[in-house]
Amino acid sequence: MSLAVKGRITKVLEVESGTSKAGKEWKKQGFVIDTGAQYNPEVCFSLFGDDKIVMLRDFGAGQEVEVAFNISSREFNGKYYHNIDAWKITAAGAAAPVAGGAAPAPAIDDAPAEDDDLPF
Repeated sequence: MSLAVKGRITKVLEVESGTSKAGKEWKKQGFVIDTGAQYNPEVCFSLFGDDKIVMLRDFGAGQEVEVAFNISSREFNGKYYHNIDAWKITAAGAAAPVAGGAAPAPAIDDAPAEDDDLPF
């Protein structure tokens, strides 16, 4: 399952670091985007590891982005905790390059529209 959301970055949080029980160093950084949704519009994403944190350096507060992410849950002492881990950040509206350098022109349909009662 591929999950992605678009929105405006509202906050870039400080980098956090520590040492796991196994003695391994870790780093994570969070950032918040406003999706513009009517209810609960803000979503806080986490980036784990230097290779993911570096993705955020090209973006800052106020920029429109699309974030691809995974959701995971872990149980601890009978409670579940959720993570929203970003794995890709792109500028919103950034189009993938097309071979040959130019996008094909959209087709224009001159046929008369049919009347139907479908809602879509």
